[in-house]
Amino acid sequence: MSDETGSPEDSSRGAATSSEPPRSFYIIGIAALIWNLIGVMTYVMQVTMNDAAMAALPEDQQAFIQNSPIWVTAAYAIAVNAGAMGCILLLVRQSWAYLVLVVSFAGIVIQNLYGYIMGGAVGVYGAAGVGLSITVTLIGAYLIAYSKGAMNKGWLK
Repeated sequence: MSDETGSPEDSSRGAATSSEPPRSFYIIGIAALIWNLIGVMTYVMQVTMNDAAMAALPEDQQAFIQNSPIWVTAAYAIAVNAGAMGCILLLVRQSWAYLVLVVSFAGIVIQNLYGYIMGGAVGVYGAAGVGLSITVTLIGAYLIAYSKGAMNKGWLK
């Protein structure tokens, strides 16, 4: 499927010319970057939480965080940091955005698999936690598809 910004005719002007993305590309990219920076912030807050902040959490949440294996924390770090980096790469129109967002999505999936299959997150965080995890997963999948589409339209170099 072709449009004015990604048609074969537009690319026939020369190999060095790439299609200019629409304004919505930048709006989506900025919104996605803000979303992922919020994820980075929550990750940093969790891993740097002092004893007083941890004690303020319900006991089941304290246990869930403290008993999560290091590889789950690593998956969380990869998910949010790769997500933010992927969005930056998207905004500067680099094709690497796609692969970095795939890595981010892998971190999301690993974290969710532990949380909901092995870690009992449903009992700890309830429906709100499940809803947030579904939202994070859907946004991660959308960003992969969006970056792939941007590559196909020639918006990424």
